Formats: sequence, C-alpha cells, structure tokens
Amino acid sequence: MELEIDVEEPWPAADWPALAERAAAAVADVAPELANERLSASLLFTSDAEVHALNREWRDRDKPTNVLSFPMLERDDLLDLAPDGPPELLGDIALAFETCRREAADKGIPLDHHAAHLIVHGLLHLAGHDHETGDAEAEAMEALETKALAGLGIADPYGAVPAMVPDQQGN
Repeated sequence: MELEIDVEEPWPAADWPALAERAAAAVADVAPELANERLSASLLFTSDAEVHALNREWRDRDKPTNVLSFPMLERDDLLDLAPDGPPELLGDIALAFETCRREAADKGIPLDHHAAHLIVHGLLHLAGHDHETGDAEAEAMEALETKALAGLGIADPYGAVPAMVPDQQGN
C-alpha cells in the first residue's frame, strides 16, 4: 500500500511518515487484504480543530476525536481486488494531535506508540472493520490491532493498564 502523508502543525518534529509506513506494513501482515500493492491511502496528521471540523461536516458529530477514517472502497470490493490493475484509493485518515497527545499521556505511553495504534485502527476501518457493529467485531478488530502493534514492538493497548495515579482510575 502506498501512503500519501501530510504532517501539519501542531505535530512536533519527528519522522511521522516513517512511523506511518511501519504501521501500514504491520497491519498488512495481519490483514492481508491491505497488502495489495494497488492500494493507496492518505494520512493527515493535523489538529483537533481540523478533525473537529471534518467530524462535524462529514459525520454530523460536533466534537473532535482521535482518528477519523473515510473509506472509499466497500469491504467486498477490497476483498475481490485483483493484484494487477490500476491504483485504487482505499481512503483517507486524519489524526488529531491534541487528543492523541492527551490520550497517550493519560495511558502513560509514548505519543508515537499511540499514533501507531491509531494509524493501524484507521487502516482497519478503511478495510471495512467496524468495532461499533457489535462485540464480536470489536474483539476481532482489537485482536488485529494488538497483533499488528506487537509486530512493531508496541504493547497491547487493550491489555493491562499501566500504573496510574488513583484519581485517574476513578478511585
């Protein structure tokens, strides 16, 4: 899969494109439909304000979120996609910096680990996985995410919660 990556402020200086490429390769290892070389996707590292505007315009949700995915292919079309032929746009993903940074801090994990998780999550959404359609699909999607992240040396984001101060655990 080819990624078109755009990194905007306020994302700090780092090699976000290299992280995105590694995350895409890791998810293609666990979701073979994403390994088709004809596929391309765009990935925007942007601000909460931009993601909020996109969420309001395209999803009728008037709030920011950590990641948005805009699929361009139906899952059946993706699964039937031959290895040869013209390029196919899988879809677009946008990551919101301030929300990502806050969530990473709350979880006690590095920002790049959380960003990698959200890229994997977003690519799985582009491939037609949807954790909001039921518990079985949520568990299947989480298993794929966990396996892809393990391939990157990143801990299970759904596993044991790192030690936190008591008020963050609700105690």
